[in-house]
Amino acid sequence: MISIKSQREIDIMKEAGHINYLTHQELKKALKPGITTNELNIIADKFIRSHGAIPSSLNYEGFPKSICISVNDEVVHGIPSNRKIKNGDVVSIDITVRFKGYESDSANTYIVGDASEKVTNLVENTKNALYEGLKVVKAGVKLNEVSKSIEDYAHLNGLSVVEELVGHGIGTSMHEDPDVPNFYTKSTVILKEGMTICVEPMLNLGKKDVYIDDNDWTIKTVDGLPSAHFEHTIVVTKNGYELLTGE
Repeated sequence: MISIKSQREIDIMKEAGHINYLTHQELKKALKPGITTNELNIIADKFIRSHGAIPSSLNYEGFPKSICISVNDEVVHGIPSNRKIKNGDVVSIDITVRFKGYESDSANTYIVGDASEKVTNLVENTKNALYEGLKVVKAGVKLNEVSKSIEDYAHLNGLSVVEELVGHGIGTSMHEDPDVPNFYTKSTVILKEGMTICVEPMLNLGKKDVYIDDNDWTIKTVDGLPSAHFEHTIVVTKNGYELLTGE
């Protein structure tokens, strides 16, 4: 069942989203060659808690860390560890923050140091694909039009779309109805004012095929080529949308 949020709920989710945004900014400052993904996890955990919120990925269905950090061929759900970030790494950071009973979810992908033009284009165009999808969002629009816009932009720029993973509704739970695919489906969902959803393209430089790592969490590309991931939590409005994980 798809829930419509009240203004009070939206205001709380905006607070959760602001903490999420600030956490990304804090990690962006720390992200450089030599730092471990677990050190970044500790920074995020402390920062989120210092703002009276909870890193809701921790222990979610058994996930052992406070944020997801996926490097290079890791698409999503990378588990922070003693792995050191190196020059040229593609690093996707996915953060969920729970504040006053409501969730926010946001992801950014960063290139650490230098990278090839192909990799730079992957990251830039994955971010662009997110905003291509958001351009379509407003009350009365079919959800699959948003999905198609993302897919079309990805393919136009030579990128493949991961189909095993999708965006989602969000609210008092991290994952709610509806699913928000990054590829066209025959979904009959119509966007309504007050719906809160996460739009999150996950695009690959190579083929779309992925697999689950031995840790039962991390999704990786089959061909070993890098992937990028961008995500915002938004609320659907009459004439468009409002970012809940922005400034």
